[in-house]
Amino acid sequence: MIYTETELQGAFIIEPELLEDDRGFFALLWSRKEFSLRGLNEQVVQANVSFNKQSGTLRGLHFQIEPHQEAKLVRCTAGAIYDVIADLRPASPTFRRWIGVELTSRNRLMLYVPEGFAHGFQTLKDDTEVAYQISEYHHPESASGVRWDDPVLNIKWPLPVAVLSERDRGLPLL
Repeated sequence: MIYTETELQGAFIIEPELLEDDRGFFALLWSRKEFSLRGLNEQVVQANVSFNKQSGTLRGLHFQIEPHQEAKLVRCTAGAIYDVIADLRPASPTFRRWIGVELTSRNRLMLYVPEGFAHGFQTLKDDTEVAYQISEYHHPESASGVRWDDPVLNIKWPLPVAVLSERDRGLPLL
């Protein structure tokens, strides 16, 4: 796997190295050893999938507060998303900065989201599926988020928002 650190401290874009032959390819998608060597959270306790019917669907920005902060490894397995993370760690030099990365089933990129980051995405195609590996179980009492249109973050979403849950619509501003 090829690890490229983003401009947000501790967040990585991970590209699988494809071993190709006449059958197709084989690729490593996760390695506890490789994560550990880079100081990334290598614990995986849960894997989730999100299916989204309509292009323009927006989910997020979500995170869990202490003591249940979570790291995520996000991959688009069908369709395409604009995946956004925002650094909400007050002591971080990249506090309140965000990045967006296009993850598609064709480019096979993954995004490593460290603890203390908010995460969300917008679908760029109909029938898009997103898979997550997560380092912490879901704890409803620790579930939190920030509104997708927070003026402090000023995220530039690529499409008009077509679908947004009531929960996400009601998330607080920073």
